[in-house]
Amino acid sequence: MSVQNRIDRSTATTPIAFGESARVAFAAAYPDQSTKLTHQLAGHPLFSREALALLAERMPERQVEYNLGNLPLGVRPEDTPANGLTLSETVRTIDTNGSWVVLKNVECDPEYAAMLDAALAELLPIVERRTGPMLHREAFIFLSSPDSVTPFHIDPEHNILLQIEGEKTMTVFPAGDPALVPAQQSEGFHAGGHRNLAWDAAFVAKGHAVKLLAGDAIHVPVKAPHFVNNGSTVSVSFSITWRSLRSIAEGELHSLNAILRRRGLPTITVASKPEAQGFHRLLYRIIRKLGV
Repeated sequence: MSVQNRIDRSTATTPIAFGESARVAFAAAYPDQSTKLTHQLAGHPLFSREALALLAERMPERQVEYNLGNLPLGVRPEDTPANGLTLSETVRTIDTNGSWVVLKNVECDPEYAAMLDAALAELLPIVERRTGPMLHREAFIFLSSPDSVTPFHIDPEHNILLQIEGEKTMTVFPAGDPALVPAQQSEGFHAGGHRNLAWDAAFVAKGHAVKLLAGDAIHVPVKAPHFVNNGSTVSVSFSITWRSLRSIAEGELHSLNAILRRRGLPTITVASKPEAQGFHRLLYRIIRKLGV
């Protein structure tokens, strides 16, 4: 079934995710600014603890990640501790096991795919006017024990995080600040490097902390650094993401810079609208195709 047909069918059966006020706020912020929104998916049965445990059991191992949740903001990926439980045990006992879980690409499940498509369909006209088609649509579900921490990191997608249960505080920082994400780290990230960033307490002044309760959501721009502090109860969040011509172009240009830097050549400036840098994008594609 095509994506458009899935959208047409899902919008007829899935509750509306974003009301008019949320769509207006999103339109004012997209694509470059973070903003708080509201949504109407809190309490949906697909996000019950048992439904999520069953989903976790049928997820491929490569699409899950879980570990202890009481972590420093700048933890190195290799230092992240396991919790000693199976994934389904972790989900079912998340209230007491002090863990953090992410179920990746839950759109591989038809029911969650329909929910993703329905939610994104409500934002599609806004997105298409600014950054073109919604590409590579994906969804992620996060479960966090009380007082868990998601370390300081970046993500490559346009993202809206919907708080389903519990509360958390997300601190979001401006995208494109080289003091937070140096150029070489951006280049390494687009080459497959880890999302976690080095943390410096001096960064705090640049961040904006947003408290999210059930029914709240937040738009996070592409590669806007952020970290998350969970509240005193279990948190369940649904992250809906997509790529755009702009986000893909940014990745291509940072990858080109990595190649230029390795060869001792001058790097290029990645503009605020990288999709317009057609010559350099073509150059990157030629280099990649030739393997030089």
